[in-house]
Amino acid sequence: MAGSSIMENLFQRTLEDLIKGLRLQLIGESTFISNATEEIRREVKSTDQHTKSTALQKLSYLSAVHAVDMSWACFHVVEVMSSSKFAHKRIGYHAASQSFNDNTPVLLLITNQLRKDLSSTNHFEVSLALDLLSRIATLDLARDLTPEVFKLLSTARVFIRKKAISVVLRVFDKYPDAVRVCFKRLVENLESSDPQVVTAVIGVFCELAAKDPGSYLPLAPEFYRILVDSKNNWVLIKVLKVFAKLAPLEPRLGKRIVEPVCDHMGRSGAKSLVFECVRTVLTSLSDYESAVKLAVEKVRELLVDQDPNLRYLGLQALSVATPEHLWAVIENKEAVVKSLSDDDSNIKIESLRLLMAMVSESHVADISRVLLNYALKSDPEFSNQILGSILTTCCRNVYEIVVDFDWYVSLLGEMAMIPNCQKGEEIETQLVDIGMRVKDARMQLVRVGRDLLIDPALLGNVHLHRILCAAAWIAGEYVEVAANPFELMDALLQPRTSLLPPSIRAVYINSAFKILIFCLDCYILQNEGSASWYSDNLAGGQSDLLSVKNDTEAAELATCEGSNDEQHEDFNPRNATESSEDLSVKNDIDRVATHGQASTPPTVLGKKNSMHESIVSLLNRIELIFGPLIANQDVEVLERAQNLLSLVQLIKEEIIDNLVQSVVDIANKKVTRVTAIINLLRDAFTTELGPVSTSAQGRIVVPDGLVLKENLDDLQAICGDIELPSSSSFGTGVPHLTTTSDTSSSNLLKNEESGPLKESTSLIEHRKRHELYYLPSEKSEIVSDEYPPAKKDKKRANQTKPRLALVRLDDGDVAPISVKRPEPRDDSLSGAIKDVLLRSETGPCMSGSSRSKNHGHSHTKERRHRGKEKIVEGEEHDQREKKKSGYCRGRRKTHQRAKSPVNVVSQTPVIPDFLL
Repeated sequence: MAGSSIMENLFQRTLEDLIKGLRLQLIGESTFISNATEEIRREVKSTDQHTKSTALQKLSYLSAVHAVDMSWACFHVVEVMSSSKFAHKRIGYHAASQSFNDNTPVLLLITNQLRKDLSSTNHFEVSLALDLLSRIATLDLARDLTPEVFKLLSTARVFIRKKAISVVLRVFDKYPDAVRVCFKRLVENLESSDPQVVTAVIGVFCELAAKDPGSYLPLAPEFYRILVDSKNNWVLIKVLKVFAKLAPLEPRLGKRIVEPVCDHMGRSGAKSLVFECVRTVLTSLSDYESAVKLAVEKVRELLVDQDPNLRYLGLQALSVATPEHLWAVIENKEAVVKSLSDDDSNIKIESLRLLMAMVSESHVADISRVLLNYALKSDPEFSNQILGSILTTCCRNVYEIVVDFDWYVSLLGEMAMIPNCQKGEEIETQLVDIGMRVKDARMQLVRVGRDLLIDPALLGNVHLHRILCAAAWIAGEYVEVAANPFELMDALLQPRTSLLPPSIRAVYINSAFKILIFCLDCYILQNEGSASWYSDNLAGGQSDLLSVKNDTEAAELATCEGSNDEQHEDFNPRNATESSEDLSVKNDIDRVATHGQASTPPTVLGKKNSMHESIVSLLNRIELIFGPLIANQDVEVLERAQNLLSLVQLIKEEIIDNLVQSVVDIANKKVTRVTAIINLLRDAFTTELGPVSTSAQGRIVVPDGLVLKENLDDLQAICGDIELPSSSSFGTGVPHLTTTSDTSSSNLLKNEESGPLKESTSLIEHRKRHELYYLPSEKSEIVSDEYPPAKKDKKRANQTKPRLALVRLDDGDVAPISVKRPEPRDDSLSGAIKDVLLRSETGPCMSGSSRSKNHGHSHTKERRHRGKEKIVEGEEHDQREKKKSGYCRGRRKTHQRAKSPVNVVSQTPVIPDFLL
């Protein structure tokens, strides 16, 4: 065996050899690592400690650098840890800290080894044990090793004491009852003369106070002394963090600490300390005006510094001041705006957040304009962050800060024109939402939508397809306020629309269908108006047909708007009502003047001929563009194209061909079937769509006998043979926008004997087999819950322009549900600390037994000569005796008590009055 160990040591590869071998492996590194791991598995089983430790060292390297699993070697780690040589022990402790966790099965085997090393005279071995305990301490290890850690808190070796203080944080977290033993000794270290010890203990209290600051209010005198006397910037930063947590809990404490905080902020040249003072003042001492002004001055110095790190800290300080001191951000607006062009991306993002915090009704337009200019010249990522911030801020609380919706709609259109814009979904949602909520903004929406649809360059940008989809839907839904519907049709009938995906093309076809119905309705109305002119002159009566198209508001808007386009200037459907009314007035005047003399005005016949040519041209273009779509593979495109082309063919047969007849014959003829269909579709399309409440679905009563499953997983097996569409349609995002049009299209051909749809055989068979899962066409209107609930407008004073009316829901305003942050609970750790600080006599001692009655002495109170309260020392002697004599006997009971909640009487922490 001895000879075998010698041979293993001679031919074993060291860690250095392993690293050199890995560097020489240009290819096949994984194979080399696998071979090395197998070699380590053989070597780690050796009885020689040197061979075993070297193998374990190599395994630790492979685990750290190449993520090789080393959990299988946990028992070998324990063996190396127990070596008598420090070189081997160090390798074992390092491997344990790297691979052990709460679920490691051999943790119970290292308890005695840790206890032995913690009590060692070699401070390096003690250091190894403390380091490992701070990483892997569990409930059992913390409970069993608390006495050893307690002893080290008062050791004369500073190197060991500061590490023991750091370990206390992990011990308290795993075993809260350790507070009753170690907390007093921990507090005593606050008065240590060694700066390393004070730094360590302040770091522990900083972490403890972050979880439950109220428990440490009685220690405020000690922290105040350190704040005033310490010259260590690191210690002062930690103390300031502690006071930032304590000051809001005790208002009188802020008055006491504001002066030393301002002194440090004014005198210190350390930027880190100055920044911490600024943050403490802005968060916890914001009621002291002089301190806040001094802090803002220091922030201004940071913002103009050449160091980008300090500029970033200045911006962060301003973000801290924003909730309560917005004026500080406004005063430094120029520096914040300038930071938008900084090379550091973090600085740009922080400045963008600050600008968004400054947005209000009065200057939302100015800030948005500045940000839009920066978005044009920024990189694509930051440009989209700017656009996303504008969209999120302006739509907050249902456009609370937007007063001029015409301006905001134009802004949305400009955002879509930015080359790097990738916010198509957000812009689409807001365009449609504003159209449904704000009636007075619909004319501007149609203008912006027209500009987007006409631009052929936008059709090739995949990020803008959703915006074009919304623009097409707006053009069809609100065509009655359009200046020239023929322009909208020209945009929808562009040949380059073939670049759009099928889901978007379906919306284009549906909008073209709506615009065509509107134009035909106005066309028929003008024909009826001219015919009534003859019938009025012949019969001497007044026509009643002029009241069919009552769209006075649209006519007035058209009169104010006007049109600069010469195309189709003889026929403007928006002026159909106005022309008919003017014709009626002239008819009455001429009838009074001539007493029944009838003559045909040449302007009427001229407009009628031009109108006829425009309609015929429009119908021909629709057939030319949408004709090839009847062979399209997408169901939505196919169905809507067939509906539109069928209507066009019907119009040509029964209306256009009948124009050869005289006007009097048309007036005396009964209303044709096409006219009835157009009137029916017109009435369907004029029904306005509005936003849907988020609770609308919950109001629907489930019919009796209907069993609703939690999910439709069984449909996957049924619909497995059906190929789903490649892209989501517009109806997926806003279903109630397209389904209405689909319903109208289906109603148009409801009474027609049209040919069968060109569906695939598999789809038809699937409908026959699984008809239960298909919705009938007349019930296909699905209400979407996409849009946010409307919110009541807040009263605003001194507005230069009245806010446009928003659509409100029936159930009123739905306030956003604010998630309240749960108050810190009085857990076992906080309860134990309060028990120790307030000298509670009901809390159990560490061993779990009642306080000893064999000794007649009681707790003694010691007071320092300065009058500060001294934390009472517990019965340390009794604790040690119980640990030595009855530890094994009471171990199981103690383990049970550690899992049960500690019964602590809650009391309010008290700060001595002399400090306040």
